[in-house]
Formats: sequence, C-alpha cells, structure tokens
Amino acid sequence: MPDKRPRKPAKRSAKAGAPRRGSRSARGQPGATRARAAESPAARKRRAVRILEALHELYPEATCALHHGDPWQLLIATILSAQSTDETVNKVTPVLFSRYPSPATLAAAPLAEIEEVIHSTGFFRQKARNVREASRRIAEDFGGTVPDTMEALTSLPGVARKTANVVLGTAFGQNEGVVVDTHVGRLATRLGLAWSAKDGKDAVKIERDLMELIPRADWTFLGHALIWHGRRVCSARKPACAACHLAPDCPSAGTFD
Repeated sequence: MPDKRPRKPAKRSAKAGAPRRGSRSARGQPGATRARAAESPAARKRRAVRILEALHELYPEATCALHHGDPWQLLIATILSAQSTDETVNKVTPVLFSRYPSPATLAAAPLAEIEEVIHSTGFFRQKARNVREASRRIAEDFGGTVPDTMEALTSLPGVARKTANVVLGTAFGQNEGVVVDTHVGRLATRLGLAWSAKDGKDAVKIERDLMELIPRADWTFLGHALIWHGRRVCSARKPACAACHLAPDCPSAGTFD
C-alpha cells in the first residue's frame, strides 16, 4: 500500500509550478487533466526538463526491448508486437528469422507456415499477411533494404507512425517522432505532459505534446525510458509512487489509493 503520510514531493511539485493533484484517485487522470490546464507552458517545460534529466539518470541505457539484428528484423518484430508483448515476440522471432533470414525469403514463404510460427503473438493471420507483404515490398521496391524515411516506411503494410518511429529511431538513429505505446500514453498523461490529449490513448496529441516539450535529440530515448519506467515502476493498476524518482514532478503521485 502507498505511504499515507504527507509527501515532500507534493510540496516540491507545487513550488515548481506543477499542477495540483486531481481529486479522483481511481487512476489519477481525470483530476490531473483538469489541473494541467492551470499550469503555464513555461512551468510545464521546466518540469518536463527535470523529468527528462531524471529519466537519463535512471535509465541511461534505455533502448528497444525487441531483439533484432538489423532494421528489417526490427521492423518485422515491431509489426508482430502490436497487441502482444515484447517477451512473446522475442520468443517467436528467432524461429521466424532462422527459417526466413531475409525479406526475399519471408516474402516467398507460405502464409500458413508464417501463421504457425507467429500464432502466439495474436491476430496472427493479419500479421502474417503484413510481414510477408512488407517483406515483398522491401525486396522488390527497395532493393532488399528497409527504407529510412517516414513516408516510405508508412507505405508498407502493417506500418503506421508508431512502428516507423521505432525503426527510424532505433535502427537509423533518426528522431522523427516519439513512440507512443500504452506505457508512454499512460505515463505522459499521469505526468501531465500531454495537456491536449483527451486520455492516454490519444496517441497523436500525446506525441505532438511530447515533441513540443522535449528536445528532438531525446525523442527516441524518451519513448524507451518511459516504457522502461512504466514496466518497472509506474504500472497500470498499482504504480509504486512511494519509490518513484519522478514523483516530485508528477501531479498524479500518491493519488492511486
């Protein structure tokens, strides 16, 4: 159970210009959403910088959890990770890539065989079609090399902006945006860094708000670090606010009774 005693982090947060904590405690978000409107853009920017600095201290090596050896493997793994877990995908991809080690070989594979390998990731029929067709496009239209632009990547089957951000940031070192998955959406909302988003699932506005607050050089890092923090500390149901190093700058800290 969270510590019921008054927290110093709450006082530090108020002095820093952070919004007041919300009145509803079920998930800490409705009240926090109302409170964020009272925070000035300058105060929010300063708070975002402190959060970013804390994340760098906590997770200096934060990176993508999907195992891969090249951009194509990362692309396929990211497509498979939709509505699945990284752990599940990491069990599937070694088998998949050992059987089909290149875009051309996966493009020529029978759908039934691909479906069998990736079955545990969920939505396996659509994913099988997407990874095979994306591999075909890469083999035929891009000379067997994964393209390194947002426009080209999002033209591939199964690739939307989030997947493209993962590949561009992790495989090519290009900060074109912020990856917003369920962890990032949840934490950005709780931390009061997504003031224009209606909730943690409003990925387009969450990404836009984070890109406005965070220096471009840190966009890829931010996504990875928030994912790590979401898994280790700020879980969906029982966030460990008492142990959270971001609590001094989090308007939702301590509201999850």
